[in-house]
Amino acid sequence: MGLFDGLREVLGIRAEADATRKADPEDLFGMSTAYITMEAELGYAAVGEAALCFSEVDNTDFRDAVEEVHDILEVGAEETGTEAEGHTDDYGYSWVVLRDDDFEDLVTSLNFAADTLMERGYGSRLLAAVFAFRDASENHRNGGGGTADGKPAYWVYSFRRGAYYPFAPKGDHERDSSVEFKLESNLDGELDVESDKEYWYPLWPDAPGEHPWD
Repeated sequence: MGLFDGLREVLGIRAEADATRKADPEDLFGMSTAYITMEAELGYAAVGEAALCFSEVDNTDFRDAVEEVHDILEVGAEETGTEAEGHTDDYGYSWVVLRDDDFEDLVTSLNFAADTLMERGYGSRLLAAVFAFRDASENHRNGGGGTADGKPAYWVYSFRRGAYYPFAPKGDHERDSSVEFKLESNLDGELDVESDKEYWYPLWPDAPGEHPWD
């Protein structure tokens, strides 16, 4: 099974059929408190980036819906300062990538984007919302003052499952399971964490140190 097939299988139709609850863009607001736990208790700092992943539909109405998403984000940027850009990866999946040092603005903007696609009738095309963090405690132990060198970790919200799961890439297509289980044990209850680890699908970046949407 290739990467494309794996993503389609685990974040796609089968995932939706097996889901125990429906996805709701309001679930994204759970990250508004979870990121505080990530920083204060676990030493993971938000890096100021998050992204929405979805699969395209080749018709004019869908393109208009995506354009509406970007128009809404552009208007919102006047108040929040959240930068947004569109990107299509090598596997044909589309991303709305958001950048803002204010984490709550990132959450709100992602909610607007996802909610707009759902209201336009394209909720079934939504795959995941991804929030990026880095291990700031590791950086401080090494004498640094920021998060640039810390190991990355992500919280992924699967729209087909209506649940979150952690993803901690390590090296070249390896996962840091100990970090993922640590995040699960500390955030389960604060977030609705996916109980079936079969659906903890890795969203590999093109190169170590990059984000899945880069």
